[in-house]
Amino acid sequence: MSDRPADYPAPVIVTLTGSDLTVEAVEAVARRGASATLDPAARARMERSRRVVDELVAAGEVVYGVTTGFGALADRTIAPADAARLQENLLVSHAAGVGESLPREVVRAMLLLRANTLALGYSGVRPVVVERLLDFLDRGIHPVVPSQGSVGASGDLAPLAHLALPVIGHGHAELGGHVMPGLLALREAGLEPLGLGAKEGLALLNGTQLMTALGALLVADADRLLASASVSAAMSVEALLGTDVAFSAALQAARPHPGQVRVASELRALLRESGLQRAHHGSAHKVQDPYSLRCAPQVHGAVRDAIDHLRRVLAIEMNAATDNPLVFPDGGVADASARATGGGRVLSGGNFHGEPVALALDFAKLGLAELGSIAERRIALLLDPNLNGGLPAFLSSNSGLETGLMLLQYTAAALVSENKVLAHPASVDSIPTSANQEDHVSMGPIAGRHARTVLQAVERIVALELLCAARALDLRLAEPAFAGARAGTGVAEAHARVRAVARSWDADREPGPDIEAVTRLVHDGALADLVEVP
Repeated sequence: MSDRPADYPAPVIVTLTGSDLTVEAVEAVARRGASATLDPAARARMERSRRVVDELVAAGEVVYGVTTGFGALADRTIAPADAARLQENLLVSHAAGVGESLPREVVRAMLLLRANTLALGYSGVRPVVVERLLDFLDRGIHPVVPSQGSVGASGDLAPLAHLALPVIGHGHAELGGHVMPGLLALREAGLEPLGLGAKEGLALLNGTQLMTALGALLVADADRLLASASVSAAMSVEALLGTDVAFSAALQAARPHPGQVRVASELRALLRESGLQRAHHGSAHKVQDPYSLRCAPQVHGAVRDAIDHLRRVLAIEMNAATDNPLVFPDGGVADASARATGGGRVLSGGNFHGEPVALALDFAKLGLAELGSIAERRIALLLDPNLNGGLPAFLSSNSGLETGLMLLQYTAAALVSENKVLAHPASVDSIPTSANQEDHVSMGPIAGRHARTVLQAVERIVALELLCAARALDLRLAEPAFAGARAGTGVAEAHARVRAVARSWDADREPGPDIEAVTRLVHDGALADLVEVP
């Protein structure tokens, strides 16, 4: 599912300035084939910073990563004649990733993000390096990047090395659906290997672009998932004869967390003009609903706030210089430790450390796991004859002879349990690397990969709730007590959209095709427009 394009149009082109890339632009390039180009002003900045690097090499200055080795080998000076070979050796030796290859969309996001951070002009690379990354996007050259091997400090070194290898004619890449050696992919696309100058290899692999790519695509998917979860919750409220009183604006204003206020508004919009609500509002059948119904704004809203926090972190990270050392071509640095030439300055620091993104990814992952957990509880309510307001056990037409939707809750429970394991924060761990020179790391890529897995599981859990709630609504609306009643405007439309891809559960059948069809609705955002508040 990860490589499917969305149904809405992509912008024709994304212009990289280094400072205004958005989640939406990343998704457009990664998933929908939008192209990207380098802004002329960014090109000029890059040329200025490159001149600083060239001057340092010519002067024989000792600058980390430019005329020295790397990590614990930073005390080894490299002769200017070996500068190019140093950069190639760096890429080749650091390509030590293992595991399954990253999906194409993640690789495309990484290419774009790496190009954008270089476009800021702090990395000291030639514009041609960025242009080659953009050539890869434009011509569909997708480096093969193993998903495991980065600890998320000193950058996503191994993944970014794999990403850069085809630039110099090494490694492997996918082109036209076929994986081939990087050199062959270049030749088939009409390109030649790029010879790297001083610092350019380091600039290609020093940064947080794997974890940031995972985070950007996660935010895009989570927006659609949260909208779908509001829809599934509203459907469950209707089918279980829950009350909309708990979603009133006055209640939310008394505790105005932004996500809570937003989700409550979405639920009110989905339940607007509900004949089911009118039919039972005066009933004393319930004083208060179970928490999984009544507290949907509070729980879903907290998840929304966690995703919005990740979005804010990524807005900075996507447009930040995460290389090391950084080149300040116009000076602006009053620091005795900076290397200087011609008014420019070079500073060595730690902007490659992924902790800000790692913590935000773990927070988002925890929230998404909770979204799945509360949805599973609503599934259990819908299927339990002791709790579902008189509906048949497991929503079966012939209980006993038929199992109905019993096993959908089993599947949801299994996914929720696995998510609890994956929700353990990766960022609390650190294993030193490079002979203890890099003695604290973020583990951000692990947080990102696990967050992506959690999100995909929750997409399925919400799809399972939609199937159960749709079946419960079929049965509820057929009850004589609600003859002629209609669900809320948004709920009724959601019900129809689910039924368009998954017919009513009139008798036992294999549920797999229905689960996948409704999961696709959730992933593609086919229900998201229903939560728009008038």
